[in-house]
Amino acid sequence: MICGPQIQTASGKYFDLLTPHPSTVNVYDIAAALSKICRFTGHCNSFYSVAQHSVMVSFLVGPQLARWGLFHDAAEAYLGDVATPLKQLLPDYKAIEERVEHVVWRKFGLEPPMPPQIKVADLIMLATEKRDLMPQVDGPAWAVLDGVAPMQARLYPWNPDFAEQMFIERASELTERKAA
Repeated sequence: MICGPQIQTASGKYFDLLTPHPSTVNVYDIAAALSKICRFTGHCNSFYSVAQHSVMVSFLVGPQLARWGLFHDAAEAYLGDVATPLKQLLPDYKAIEERVEHVVWRKFGLEPPMPPQIKVADLIMLATEKRDLMPQVDGPAWAVLDGVAPMQARLYPWNPDFAEQMFIERASELTERKAA
C-alpha cells in the first residue's frame, strides 16, 4: 500500500517525494525518465530531452565537474521539468526540489552546493537551445541570456532511446573515471 506522495519509477521502485532516500535512486531510472522529458515544457521545434541537455552540459565543463554537469537536473527524473516561471509561483516546490536534488547528488558522490561553473554551462546550453530549437520570433529577449554566447556547433536533438543510452554511457564513463 502506498502512503504519502510517492511515484513508481521505471525500475519498479517507489520514490518518496517528501522523504527521499538514496537507495531508491538509480542511474537507469534517471536516464529513462530524463530521456522522455522534453525541455521547455515541449515548446521547442522538435523533441529535445533533459537527458541530452544533461549529457551536453557534462561535456561543456571540465572533467572534474562532468558528473555535476550530468546530474545537475537529475531531480527532474522524479519531479518533472517544471518551467522556471511556474516554479516562481510554487513556493513549496523549491524546498521539495532541493531535498530531492541533495539525495540524488549524495547518491552519486556530489557534495552541495553545485559549483557555479555548472550554471554557466547550463546557460551556454540554454542559449544554444534557444538558437537551434526554439521558434524564432520577435519578442522580448531572454534576460537570463544577456551576455551569454551559445556554442558554435549546432545542436541536433536525439531520439529518446539514444538519449537514454548516451546518459547511461556517460554516467558509466564518469563513474569509472572517478574510481580510477
